[in-house]
Amino acid sequence: MRFEIIGKNISITSSMREKIENKLSALDKYLLIDPDTTARVVARVYPSSQKVEITIPSKVGILRTEVKHDDFYSAVDLAIDKLEDQIRRQKTRLNRRHREHLANAFVEMDEKEEKAANSIPVRTKNVTADMMDLDEAIMKMELLGHNFFIYTDEESGQVSVVYRRSSSGYGLIEVEPAEE
Repeated sequence: MRFEIIGKNISITSSMREKIENKLSALDKYLLIDPDTTARVVARVYPSSQKVEITIPSKVGILRTEVKHDDFYSAVDLAIDKLEDQIRRQKTRLNRRHREHLANAFVEMDEKEEKAANSIPVRTKNVTADMMDLDEAIMKMELLGHNFFIYTDEESGQVSVVYRRSSSGYGLIEVEPAEE
């Protein structure tokens, strides 16, 4: 943001200019103000008070405020507070105005993602559960570098799964046929 600082009945000192520029630069965090925007600040001195007028053209309208106060720096602070409030109100109006449009856009995005998720093929792998004992199954699992191994237990003749536990050691899942 660029600055145009004018003094009426007062000469603008470097500290006054620095204070105004620092305060107005804090408004850059709002999206409504472009970097090419020129902020016009007019400082006036009256016999009993000082007045600060700030005008900033933005994308959605003109932000303008006037503040009278005994102290110039306090007047600048109050003017910046008023401008921030105006920007917040403008953003709220924009959000309300475009809320339905944004909601529809998100619904359309969700539907597209859901369709894409349903069209993703699931990888299928067939495994032959060879006959072996538990020690041999653990050894093969370790040699393959897998976290689990499916095999047919020699003693019971049932399909079993041996797995590496996260805490340490191994676990065994024995599969029993479903009762009819």
